[in-house]
Amino acid sequence: MHLDLSAEDLAFRDEVRTFLDANLTDELRRAGRRATSVFMDKTYSLAWQKILHGRGWVAPAWPEPYGGPGWSEMQRYIFAAECARAGAPSLAPMGLKMVGPVIMGYGTEDQKAHYLPRILSGEDYWCQGYSEPGAGSDLAALQLRAEREGDSYVLNGTKIWTTHAHWANRMFCLVRTRTDGKAQAGITFVLLDMQTPGVTVRPIITLAGEHEVNQVYFDNVRVPVSGRVGDENQGWTVAKYLLEFERGGGSAAGLKVSYERLRALARAERSDDGGALIDDPGFRSRLAAVGVILDAVEMTERRVLSELASGRNPGPASSMLKTQGTETMQKLDELAIEGIAAYAAVDQMTARAPDAGQDFVGPEHGLTSMARYLNNRAGSIYGGSNEIQRDIMARLVLGL
Repeated sequence: MHLDLSAEDLAFRDEVRTFLDANLTDELRRAGRRATSVFMDKTYSLAWQKILHGRGWVAPAWPEPYGGPGWSEMQRYIFAAECARAGAPSLAPMGLKMVGPVIMGYGTEDQKAHYLPRILSGEDYWCQGYSEPGAGSDLAALQLRAEREGDSYVLNGTKIWTTHAHWANRMFCLVRTRTDGKAQAGITFVLLDMQTPGVTVRPIITLAGEHEVNQVYFDNVRVPVSGRVGDENQGWTVAKYLLEFERGGGSAAGLKVSYERLRALARAERSDDGGALIDDPGFRSRLAAVGVILDAVEMTERRVLSELASGRNPGPASSMLKTQGTETMQKLDELAIEGIAAYAAVDQMTARAPDAGQDFVGPEHGLTSMARYLNNRAGSIYGGSNEIQRDIMARLVLGL
């Protein structure tokens, strides 16, 4: 595994940096800096997506025939790292990183021709219909029924924790088309229009006071059979394929940015003895411990990159990355809360909006710390809980 960048990689890195310097406005950088979740406000994510789409860089992992830039694994890694360091807003992953690859892998030619260009441009904004009140980590227990009537499926039931359903015009959804036999064998993967009669979206306000997730109700919602991806009752296979993309790596660059932001906070804040917090032995020790874990995350990510570049499957390393990455993120959040002390309890949701233009209490680095902490508690649950990831590692690595 070679860690040094080649001359070509260094030239590409400089090209990316030049592009980011020229195109990332102060407003977009502020939006990226004040983000409290992996999901960005639609206004800013789509504005940045339009800029990247114009350059042909909106979907780094997509093959060239479908509109991707044709980059190597290393170029994708460099691009993600430079975007994180520059504070670029994140793009909505549901279309570009999740359903897009699924349509490429399992969709019909008509589905590819219709949906993929609209995903690239941002014309279609997607949400994910997977979890239900009784089917979260046990996704095979889902009960949203889809009865076949001629050329349509008629959907009745509900989905929950549906991120950005209030903004989405499209959903990719798992439905139950058969109730007998093994639970996984009766699931079908469908694409649907969120404006279809009978679809109702109701907000769920998070602990951070934000409207990011929703519950979606289906009351005799008719979905054309042409919206099915893959064969009927074979949706479990499609769903597992999608989860490979949801659990992907790419976390180290963002974590390193968070770590440097935490170090800056520790230099600015005071400890109990009046000195800089970063000089407090206890805090400094905990900060260093997280730094060691972060180095391990980066090395695991480089190992995955090396495997992919050689055409090999990284196997359980993706589960290792998901577990290490989300838990390291939570450790960073905990230290940030400790660092800003009393300011963590101040509710400043309106002040932290990128376009708020209003005064706030305390330092700017305290605006988002509590919201990040609360939102990122879900990181070890979504995309397959970390307990599930440890089961995968136990079976595939330790043979248990």
